[in-house]
Amino acid sequence: MSPELALLQVRKTCLAHDGAYEKLSHGSPCFFVEKGKQFVAFLDNHHNDGRLVIWVLCTLPIQESLIAANPAAFFRPPYVGGKGWIGICLDGGLEWDEIDELIENGYSLAKPKLGR
Repeated sequence: MSPELALLQVRKTCLAHDGAYEKLSHGSPCFFVEKGKQFVAFLDNHHNDGRLVIWVLCTLPIQESLIAANPAAFFRPPYVGGKGWIGICLDGGLEWDEIDELIENGYSLAKPKLGR
């Protein structure tokens, strides 16, 4: 999949959520929810690594289980991996339904909780 088509798919999924919006962060398209909480970063050849990936807000236990189950598709991203974010290779053989579920989970973690 080309980077352009991958971004269109990621954008469609992210922006389908209430209050979600896109802006550039560190030169890459990123997706946020109310109060500026980021839940997805789209990276194409980040620091010349040759990969087309997204980083998605996650929890450490889910991150660890995903990487253990499929290290070809999932990785611990630099900078934010220690906070539980999961790296997802968009050419790692995953179905978009699975990627969409992980984006949904990231959005759920980022969205403001009621009553705050």
